[in-house]
Amino acid sequence: MSAIFPTARLRPSPFYDCVIDEGMVSASVYNGMILPTGFGDPEAEYWRIINGVSQWDVGVERQVQLKGPDAGKLAQILSPRDLTKCKIGQGKYVALCNHQGMVINDPILLKLADDLYWFSIADSDMWLWAKAIAAERGLDVEVSEPDVSPMALQGPKAEDVVAHVMGDWVRDIKYFWFKETEIEGIPLAVQRSGWSKQGGFEIYLRDGTKGTQLWNIFKEAGQPWGIGPGAPATCERTESGLLSLGGDTDGNTNPFEVRLESYLDLDVPDDVIGIHALRKIKAEGPKRHQLGLVLEGETPAPLRFAWEDIELDGVKVGKMTNAAWSYRMKKNIGYALISREAQIGQEVVIKRQTGDTAATLVELPFL
Repeated sequence: MSAIFPTARLRPSPFYDCVIDEGMVSASVYNGMILPTGFGDPEAEYWRIINGVSQWDVGVERQVQLKGPDAGKLAQILSPRDLTKCKIGQGKYVALCNHQGMVINDPILLKLADDLYWFSIADSDMWLWAKAIAAERGLDVEVSEPDVSPMALQGPKAEDVVAHVMGDWVRDIKYFWFKETEIEGIPLAVQRSGWSKQGGFEIYLRDGTKGTQLWNIFKEAGQPWGIGPGAPATCERTESGLLSLGGDTDGNTNPFEVRLESYLDLDVPDDVIGIHALRKIKAEGPKRHQLGLVLEGETPAPLRFAWEDIELDGVKVGKMTNAAWSYRMKKNIGYALISREAQIGQEVVIKRQTGDTAATLVELPFL
């Protein structure tokens, strides 16, 4: 791997030294930070999350903190989802939109108190957005970035490892709910969540000086379950139909097009950002939808780092936004962001750099 040089503009997470020791060989930039993406054996990392427990440095999932008397009001203005029944200790998946109803982030909202919320964000600068909206609305709220860095444990054995460390009470946590606690004096929030469909938890470290200590606590505890390093970069996310903001969306993508309609409440107040546009899109009907693609070929295809055109009967109808080799399906699979005229079961052609590739449109998720 080429050398990585952390700077003030490319920050390491509190777990950076640990992932270097684990043998990180590839990384990406996410929220101005270093996101580990591989440890040298992609297939082993894949099967670890499918069958066991994988430990991830996802400190790049930064928190946009809203604190003050109007914190809840600002959270609702930013969220086209009804938050009135959100309880302390509860999290909600939210599709944040701009005024045109286009998705600009898809964080998990965590309610820590009536006057304290976190948005655990995907890759985009939401602090500036939240601060600007708060200022223009004259709200009494402080928008900041707290000292909080998530570490994830994902896979079917993750719950056993977290329960071994924290106690069996974690088994009762509902999805997206969380509890503030500590271990060996390290302040944490433990949430059942994570960017996989194999089950797991995100451990929100609340003291950046304790990253190595926290990593090693879970690494050592997980040895009986075969814990090992990994990253949110395997084909499991494609198989499971998970959305990658900025990877599967562009600046003209609305939530209806990428299967996020169930996370919208169109009857929220009129002052919610984007709600008027979202109501109009719903009434008129979105022009595109997201489907799965099963590509022809029995061997892994070369990776591409750009969207690729999809043609139906010789006419361009959309783009393939990601592609991966599925170890379980033994097929190359991907997502299509495609015209509503294209339907499940139809054969299409993907205009790949390596040549035209036939594919079949299928329903998501694959598995």
